[in-house]
Parts: sequence; C-alpha cells; structure tokens
Amino acid sequence: MTQGLFRNRYSLIWMMVVFSLSLSLLTRIVLLAGAHNSGISLTQALGAFGIGLSYDLTIAFFIVTPFVLQIWLQNDFIYRKKIMPFVCLFFAGLLFILFFTRLVPKDFSPELYKGLIAYVILRFLIYLSLFFLPYKYRIRWRKSVLYAATLLVVFLLLLNAVSEWFFWQEFSTRYNFIAVDYLVYTTEVLGNISESYPLGMILTVLVILSVLIVFLLRHSIRNSVTLPLSFFRRSLLALLILVLPWCLSAVVQEKWRHFSKNEYANSLAGNGMFEFAVAFQQNELDFYKFYQTIPDRTAFQLLRKQLEMPGVQFTGNDPFSIERDISYQEPARKLNVVLISVESLSADFMKYLGNESNITPYLDSLAKQSLFFTNLYSSGTRTVRGLEALTLSIPPTPGQSIVKRPDNHSLFSLGSVFRSKGYITQYLYGGYSYFDNMKDFFGGNGYQVIDRSAIPPNEVHYANIWGVADEDLFSLALHVLDSNYNTGKPFFSHIMTVSNHRPYTYPEGRIDIPPSRQERAGAVKYTDYAIDNFLKQAHAKKWFDSTVFVIVADHCAGSAGSVELPVTGYHIPMLIYAPGIVAPHQFDELTAQIDVAPTILGLLRFNYRSRFFGLDALNTPADKRRAFISTYQGLGYLKNGKLLVQSPVKNLHEYIPDMKTGNAIQESVNDSLAREAISWYQGISWLLKNKKQME
Repeated sequence: MTQGLFRNRYSLIWMMVVFSLSLSLLTRIVLLAGAHNSGISLTQALGAFGIGLSYDLTIAFFIVTPFVLQIWLQNDFIYRKKIMPFVCLFFAGLLFILFFTRLVPKDFSPELYKGLIAYVILRFLIYLSLFFLPYKYRIRWRKSVLYAATLLVVFLLLLNAVSEWFFWQEFSTRYNFIAVDYLVYTTEVLGNISESYPLGMILTVLVILSVLIVFLLRHSIRNSVTLPLSFFRRSLLALLILVLPWCLSAVVQEKWRHFSKNEYANSLAGNGMFEFAVAFQQNELDFYKFYQTIPDRTAFQLLRKQLEMPGVQFTGNDPFSIERDISYQEPARKLNVVLISVESLSADFMKYLGNESNITPYLDSLAKQSLFFTNLYSSGTRTVRGLEALTLSIPPTPGQSIVKRPDNHSLFSLGSVFRSKGYITQYLYGGYSYFDNMKDFFGGNGYQVIDRSAIPPNEVHYANIWGVADEDLFSLALHVLDSNYNTGKPFFSHIMTVSNHRPYTYPEGRIDIPPSRQERAGAVKYTDYAIDNFLKQAHAKKWFDSTVFVIVADHCAGSAGSVELPVTGYHIPMLIYAPGIVAPHQFDELTAQIDVAPTILGLLRFNYRSRFFGLDALNTPADKRRAFISTYQGLGYLKNGKLLVQSPVKNLHEYIPDMKTGNAIQESVNDSLAREAISWYQGISWLLKNKKQME
C-alpha cells in the first residue's frame, strides 16, 4: 500500500507533504529544546505537538498546491508533435485577445493584467521552443521544471525553519506582528541578519541540504512526469487535494493553540507560517468584535471618573469626551525639553535596580542626581508602541501601533501642546526615518523629522544597518539644539537611539566590552557611554541651564515569559535630569508610560487643554495609579497589585503578578476591576474609531 502511495503520478505530492510535516515536527522539537527555563510540563509539550499537527497539516497542503496544479494540468497529450501547433496557436490567440481587445473585467488590477500577459507570453515561447525539440527532450523539460520547483520550495522551507529558530531566540515566540513588520522593512532586516549571523555559511549549508533532499526525491519527481494516470482520475485526486487546505483553514482556529497557562507552550503549538498569515491579516483588531465591552456611555462615565482630580476641569457636558483643562497654581516655566527614548532599556539593566554587571555606570550615577522613576511600565514590546505612548499618551490598542496605521495625522500629542506654547518640536532618529513609518507619523503630527541623512558621511564614526552610532546621533542633536537656541524659541526635541539593537555593534575603544562580541550588554554600556558624553557636552552649552532632560526606555529588551503578560518584561526606568530645576528624588509609585507626557508638562506647570489618557504621575492620588502593558492581542491593566488581561475572543483573566519574577497566580475576575480596565481600552478605541482624538 505504501509503495502504491509513493509510486504514482502524485508521489511527489505525498513526499512533499511528509517532508513539510517532518520539518515542522523537527522545528518544534528544536524550539522546545531551546526554550530554556520555560517551565513546560510533559502534558503541555504533548498538547503543543498534538495541536500543532493541525496547523502543520494545513500549511503542508497549501505548500503542495502549485505542484498539484502542475502535475494535474500538464497532460502528456499536449506535448505530442501533432497537438503542439494547436497549443501554440491557442496561446498566440489568447495573447492577441489580451493585447487588442482586453477581454478582462474593467476593474481588473493593472499589475495582475501585466502579470497575466507576461505569463501567456512565457507559455507561448516555451511551447513554441518545445515544438522544435524531440519528444524525449520535452519530457526532460517537464522533469526540469519539477526539479527546479522542488528545489526552490525545499530551500524556502529549510530557510523558514532556520528563521523560526532565530526569531524564537530573539522574541521567544512564533512569528507575529514583528515578523510582518520585518517583511516590510527588508533592507534593515536583511542587513541586520547579515551583520548578526554568518549568512553566507547558513545559505550555503541550506543549498547543499536542498540539493541532497531533491536528489533523494528524484524518483518521485520522475514518477510525476512519466507514470500514466487518466485525466479523470487525475482530476478527482487534484480537486480533493486542492479543496483540503481550504477546508482545513476554515476548521482550524488560531485560538486552539492557546490551550494552556504557559505562553511558551502556546507559542510552541503554533506553526510559524500559519501564525504569520494570522498576524498579516490582523493589522488592527476591532475592540468591539474581539473584546468584552460595556455600554459606551458607562465606559466613558468610568473613564471620566478616573481622570477627575485636583486642577482638572472637563470642558463640556459631552458624555463621550475626555477633553479637560489642566491647570496649576504655580507659574509656568518655559523650559526646553530634550526627551531621549532609549532603545530596549530594561529596568534590570541598571545596577540601581538590581543588575550586577555594571553595564549602566553613568545612568546609575545620574539616577542620584535626577528625579528617578523606579516603578514605570512600558505600554508594549516594540519601539512604535513606546513612541505611541510617549507622544500620544493613550493606552495601547489591539493590533498594530497607531504609528503604523493609516489616518494617523493631526492627532492630539505632546508635540501639539508644546507647539501651542510657541515651541519648536522635533523628532531626531539615528536611522532612516521611513523605518516603522516614523517620518510619516511624526511629520504628519507637526514634528520636524531629522534622521541620519542629515549627518555628512565624513562625520559618521560608525554605522550598521539600523543607523549611526548613538554618539553620532547625539553630535547631530547638539548641532540641532544649538540652532534651536539661536532662534530664541524654546524647543522640545525627542531623540530616539538605535545602538541597543542586534547586531549590537558600536565604535571600537569606547567601553571595556569589545564590539566584536556582538552582545547586548556591550550595546547597553555603549549607549550609556554615549548619553554620558552627550550630557557632558551639553553642560557647556548656553541652553543647558534652561533645559530638562528626560531619559526613558521605549520598551524592555525582552518580554518573554511563561505567563500571558509577564510584568517584568515591561519594567523600564526613567530619569528626569535638570540641575537646579528638578530636585533629585526617587519616585517609587506605579507609573504608566502614557503618564510621561503629562508628567513633563506638569513639571513645567503648563496650563493646557488635554485629551491625554495619561496622568501627571507626581500629582496623581494613590487610588488612581495604574499601568498598561500589552502585546498585539493581550491588553493588560495593572492596579493595586492585580493584573487584569483582556484578550480575543472576549476573554478576561485576572492575576496576582510577582513584580520580581514575572510569574503570576490566576484568580477569579473582580467585576469592578474588569469594568474599569475595559473602560480605558474601550474609551480610546471609541475615540479613535470616531476620529475624536484630533488636535
């Protein structure tokens, strides 16, 4: 029976299905072996492998679809000498119709139309050339096509397996929104890979393996061309195989993999390509469709209540508005503000917060001279989510960050408040600002965008694919800030660093960790060095004494954990440094990243009209302190030692998180806490959906 299955016209199809399933199984085994300290039990591992098989089967049958079409439609009859002229005439006629009558729908995509013409021309030329060849060479041609197609698919499957390993090592999960982003920004990503890994050697090994596998499959490829099978039977088998993946995709649900409380096990159960397809389709998740909701009026009542505090007055009676006037009794201070958002600066990198490796010596010393926030939590796990929180002061919404979405211009932002006070507002980035849609987002929200293209090549000490070294970015910043000062206007300049990013390289001779090690500790210590160098030079500037420096992370270096949302993966530091202006002090109260903007404005004692969801952390009552943490699906609300997590489809879970280890104990959901959490996320979703969060 086995011999019959693998020795027929469709033998290559079955062999490719077996190969795909075997590779998926091997990938899952390797990922499990690489999941250090994952806490995956034997039962969870078996569940991951069992559930994962359903995703693997779905992907396997999608992969063989092109082979099915090729073997099904390549009838031996059309390669006979007598019929070849008619085949050529058919394609010539089809080409004539496409060119001169355009017998296609009026709304047909021009790109697809051109592709169709190219395909018909190619087919016509192939059949025309085959007409002049003996029959045995036509058979060889058909074999060659299958050999080439098999080699390409095998290579891509192996490449995907290796990519999954590296992605798992970096993010401790299967493909997700990050992978989709990486597909968009191929220049940076491929450059990053080539600088971080021995890409040439990896590709060479994969090519050799692919050739070897195709050699082992040669009999199946030959059978798919030479063994006879009637068109009727061939059609029945083809239709069955072609329908199967669509049936599987309709039945198999992405939510199946969320079968345990261990997120490593849940990720392991997935299939990289399946998860990639899901993430690609879910750029934005409709809160009202996928999450538990309460009546909108109730949500805003709860939200407005949370935003009430001394010095705050709502501007009207609109029950669906959070617009309010913020006022302070003290006079405003029109100081310059330099906000430095540091790439991937986890709180536990600082010795002050428990690290013993001394990789942030300058920031540790600066903490004693600053207003130092020790209990601050980032909104998400990506730079764009951090930029969203720092700029717009809104809770994270499910799906992609606002920075990456369309229609994200003219939003109420920290920059818009500063501009209303007569400030110059800028965004400075060490890479090219088209990355992550930064240029479009900040430019569309009134910021002057300045990136690495503003630095003359001869002034760049070092650069990798992500951007210039942080010291070069800060040198650019010093020139820009000097220029701002000369205009006589106050300025707000947001600077985004890039060095703490794989491949973790930087100029030689700056710190005691050589860049050749390509390790994160070195990148962190180099950024610490660059900030030290920047502030030392800034100290000699005329504008220094009237400037507030805010140093805060965009997100943590990693957020992996065995629980849904490990709080330790969101813990970040913030230092507000302004000698003679801001008194040094350690601030240990719970603070959200979205609170940074109103806290800065509060320090300046600005009276302004606000649509921020964030609060002035230094003037917030204890009973209203909370933080927001999220993935692209999980929406966390941290308050009073409890973590309420909302996730698709309409799930609510409550935990008691361990703030030191990130582990959590699940408990029954408190209705009051749940409604409060829902009100924040539902409120911002409603305002964005109805375009009410504009300047």
